[in-house]
Amino acid sequence: MDLSSYLAAEVAAVDAALDRLLPAEESWPARLHRGMRYAVFGGGKRLRPILVRAACRAAGGDVEAALEPACAVELLHTYSLVHDDLPAMDDDSLRRGRPTVHVAFDEALAILTGDALLTLAFEVLASYPPGEGWASRRAAGVALIARAAGSVGMVGGQVEDIEGTGAPPEAARLERMHRAKTGALLAASVELGALLAGAPPGRRAAFRRFGEQLGLCFQIADDILDLTGTAASLGKSPGKDAAAGKLTYPAVYGLAAARAEAERLAAQAVALAGELEGEGGVLARLAEFAARRDR
Repeated sequence: MDLSSYLAAEVAAVDAALDRLLPAEESWPARLHRGMRYAVFGGGKRLRPILVRAACRAAGGDVEAALEPACAVELLHTYSLVHDDLPAMDDDSLRRGRPTVHVAFDEALAILTGDALLTLAFEVLASYPPGEGWASRRAAGVALIARAAGSVGMVGGQVEDIEGTGAPPEAARLERMHRAKTGALLAASVELGALLAGAPPGRRAAFRRFGEQLGLCFQIADDILDLTGTAASLGKSPGKDAAAGKLTYPAVYGLAAARAEAERLAAQAVALAGELEGEGGVLARLAEFAARRDR
């Protein structure tokens, strides 16, 4: 499998569905809808929706039925980026190579853009796949993603990030933050794909374990790129975590150890993927991509 071609095709499918699901720019309230589309179509890897679809396929499900739920996860992820960039949070002016939403519009519009993306995400999750036969899986998917995004998941991880900024490096806090802020939604994306495929609880749990390993690996790679990347390659401001005294894996363990841990976690994720879909499958390739990406 050519991973680049696969990813390009998946991004195209997800982007086409997002275009269909998002309100038209000219529809009322037009400025808010422009903000939503600006945030969503600013680029991005689309890793979370790709994971939903890849896991659904690996679990024997209908990958096209998973398209809109996968997009819902991307809408939710985008809301989190819009809010993370705000002056009260990370105060970043660059995201995906463009001015952040609060810079391109204003702070109030950015807050409302994030709010609207979040609520649209749950509308989509509650509506797709359509039909009575999918009702129980839709409800379970809403609950799964809500837990991953809420106070013990992504939002709780952001609180930990804020409270850990400037504090002495602490390994337990670091892992707790990474598992919640980034890992929870990535793991839930994988589990959502298995859920939509009708996988039983034990098999869903195996997919989730893969997602947890991949999520930690992805965040450690992100920490490394903040130190080693450039604005051109990352599409965002590099070096901000270190300058702000953020809690990161290199800050706690050093850059060499961070790289070694990312490779170790990627190897574990690849092994788990082999158990789920056989060796050399898409999930394994995505785990390798998460560890060795350059943006």
